[in-house]
Amino acid sequence: MIIIKSPEEIEAFKKAGAVSKAALRLAGSLAKPGVSTKEIDAAVEGFIRLHGGIPGFKGLYGFPASVCASVNEEIVHGIPSPVTFLKEGDIISIDTGATIGGWVGDNAWTFFVGKVSDEVKALCEVTRDCLKAGIEQAVPGNHLGDIGYAVQHLAESNGYGVVREYVGHGVGRVMHEDPNVPNYGRRGRGVKLQVGMTIAIEPMITMGTHKNHTLANGWTVVTNDGQPAAHYENSIAITKDGPVILTADDEGPWCTLQGGE
Repeated sequence: MIIIKSPEEIEAFKKAGAVSKAALRLAGSLAKPGVSTKEIDAAVEGFIRLHGGIPGFKGLYGFPASVCASVNEEIVHGIPSPVTFLKEGDIISIDTGATIGGWVGDNAWTFFVGKVSDEVKALCEVTRDCLKAGIEQAVPGNHLGDIGYAVQHLAESNGYGVVREYVGHGVGRVMHEDPNVPNYGRRGRGVKLQVGMTIAIEPMITMGTHKNHTLANGWTVVTNDGQPAAHYENSIAITKDGPVILTADDEGPWCTLQGGE
């Protein structure tokens, strides 16, 4: 069931979104050579709790950490580890979520660790642009297929793969609500978008094949060919005036974070 939010509820939602985005910025600032993914996780958890929130991922479906930290060929759901150290040239996709006042902010970004190759940088830039293209289609009267088509067309026209098995989703009082928001589709198809819907749009784009598998830990999803993947996400509200990014802060509507700029 799709849950429609009032303007007042959407306004209240923004606090959780702002803390989640600030936590994501903190994570990105720590993504440097020699830092472990567990250090990033601990810092983010402390930050969210300091600001009156609860980490949205910790314990969700049994996930053991406060952030998803996915390095290089890891697409999503990477588990932070004290023995996974970032190195020069890596990319790391970090997904953060904060629950505040009963609302759940959810966002992700792919960060550069030091200097990355031109090929990896291009993948990240296109994936970031896929997020923007998807958000631009999130207007009343459009359909979920319009969002998916925008993401898929831009990614595939640049020679990249679009992950099918993992998608965006509704978001609100819980992390995952209806509807699913695929990163592929046909224009004019799927659920019609209406004012008051709140959804997370999150392109997951691969340099090579979109085919993937889950590691033995039961969580971490990796590309079958070992090539890198990028992941960007914002939670947004559909309003009569167009899409409103809920996971936003004073740095601007497209959250120009380090990495993929």
